[in-house]
Amino acid sequence: MKAIGYQTAGAITAPNALEDITLAEPTATGFDLLVEVKAISVNPVDTKIRASSSAPAGEYKIIGWDAVGVVKAVGENVSLFNVGDEVWYAGDISRSGSYAQYQLVDERIVGHKPKSLTYAQAAALPLTGITAWEILFDRLGLPQDGSATDARILIIGAAGGVGSIITQLAVKLTGAEVIGTASRPESTAWVQKLGADAVIDHTKSLSGELANIGITDVTHVISLTQTDQHFDEIVQVLKPQGKLALIDDPKGPLDVMKLKRKSLSLHWELMFTRSLYQTEDMVAQHHLLNRLSALIDTGELQSTFGEHYGTINAQNLIKAHAQIESGKAIGKIVLEGFSQ
Repeated sequence: MKAIGYQTAGAITAPNALEDITLAEPTATGFDLLVEVKAISVNPVDTKIRASSSAPAGEYKIIGWDAVGVVKAVGENVSLFNVGDEVWYAGDISRSGSYAQYQLVDERIVGHKPKSLTYAQAAALPLTGITAWEILFDRLGLPQDGSATDARILIIGAAGGVGSIITQLAVKLTGAEVIGTASRPESTAWVQKLGADAVIDHTKSLSGELANIGITDVTHVISLTQTDQHFDEIVQVLKPQGKLALIDDPKGPLDVMKLKRKSLSLHWELMFTRSLYQTEDMVAQHHLLNRLSALIDTGELQSTFGEHYGTINAQNLIKAHAQIESGKAIGKIVLEGFSQ
């Protein structure tokens, strides 16, 4: 099968940063599906792993954690899918990724692809969708029935990939007042389009920006970017007994003692945790991906598809990695199909 991999971690400008290679097609056993990959999207985690983690000597590392495809074979323990099913998933960071024609993935972290989306449109969503869902409903414990009418959620970085899904889910399902942050006119307009009740500028004082719209505190903060820079302001604007969730990698240590006086709680989210540790509730990702599919097919959620970079090959993936590392990507970068 065709695949794109690398041997030595490094800059995307380095020779052989990503290479077109040929590998043996894997075999499905146990809970695994063998998926023929139709489309993928590229995430910041792809670039971080490529830059920092080399393959074992003499081998190639295959990365990629967003895929849509068709089930070609199933392991003996599979019960949730059949051959021919169209599926979507983000996969397992400890296994071979989606930059390949065929991929093995545990059925418990796979969902049925939304019927209303193309392969490319659907590929933009699994990783960010899972992350957003788990933050809101697993980490913060917010309700899905619209009953959180006394909650006020501040989403820092609401215009990004994860933020765009969190904003939509929070607006559609929780009943909370939703305040997003953005810093540019186009990103502010995007967050408003997603349904946020208000949008403030995260380059300015969060407490000051909230005061300007008549809000003194919030019950939940979801920090998706630059948490270390905003930490003191987050503590200030959170209501006593409030909750902070984050996904980014702060550049310096966070002084959690600052949370004590208000009895604030801290919640980390990593969407790979369930698959990495084979948790008892691992199948929750299967169920939430199916729920996201239903919300998309009923028109309640929209895709964050941004740009189509052509077929899945090393040259196009190098361009995609460079664009993501530039910080100028708008929406998700998607690639589709392998050249014959």
